[in-house]
Amino acid sequence: MRIATFNINGIKARLPRLLEWLDETRPDIACLQEIKTSDETFPARDIEAAGYGVIWHGQKGFNGVAILARGETPVEVRRGLEGEPEDEHSRYLEADVKGVRVASIYLPNGNPQPGPKFDYKLRWMKRLRARAAEIWAEEVPAILAGDYNVIPRDDDVYSVKAMADDALMQPESRAAYRRLLADGWTDALCSRHPAGGVWTYWDYQMNAWPRDAGFRIDHLLLSPAAADRLVDAQVDKAFRGREKASDHAPTWVELRG
Repeated sequence: MRIATFNINGIKARLPRLLEWLDETRPDIACLQEIKTSDETFPARDIEAAGYGVIWHGQKGFNGVAILARGETPVEVRRGLEGEPEDEHSRYLEADVKGVRVASIYLPNGNPQPGPKFDYKLRWMKRLRARAAEIWAEEVPAILAGDYNVIPRDDDVYSVKAMADDALMQPESRAAYRRLLADGWTDALCSRHPAGGVWTYWDYQMNAWPRDAGFRIDHLLLSPAAADRLVDAQVDKAFRGREKASDHAPTWVELRG
């Protein structure tokens, strides 16, 4: 079973690339982030025509997440995180699909820092950890997949100096991410590439893609029941180089059974 995460950076603008990727790689489950469309304008028919059932949590022009499943429709479990009722951002969607609990996550960027956006990022991570603990306690195969907007280690970025002041690499962001791992979640890509040097994002600016000046911010965290079934975890890097591509590359895990 292949489960992928893909920050599509605007599903309507990148729909041809998304359908192309689905057709060529055939993931069993795909979690999308930054769909940047309202619920009413989400291109469900195009995705269903490609053989995928889909649920989504949209927001006009910003944010937005979705979960796709080949040959069936995910059963929604939760939409949004508890703990901050005034938060109307569409950043979290959770479902049961193919015997696995899956969450599609678009964590706040947090820039500029310090400031209210960074404070919101840290509060959101605390709320995510609380929900993750509830899922973990169910002892089910589970995957928290998405764009975490956190560079966990120095080995996960092309230049520590270039990103030193960014919210993605602040000690508080990294500490919040490490707390998730300490709670019992496995960073799948890190487990397969412990030396780092594997990127999932390349900015559109500063010639980042040709220079391979990227970093790793798209993560798949596995519960113990899922980690026991882990076969592989990789990045579909080549899709970042296609015409009108997202600035992220699809990232995936394969599980036994």
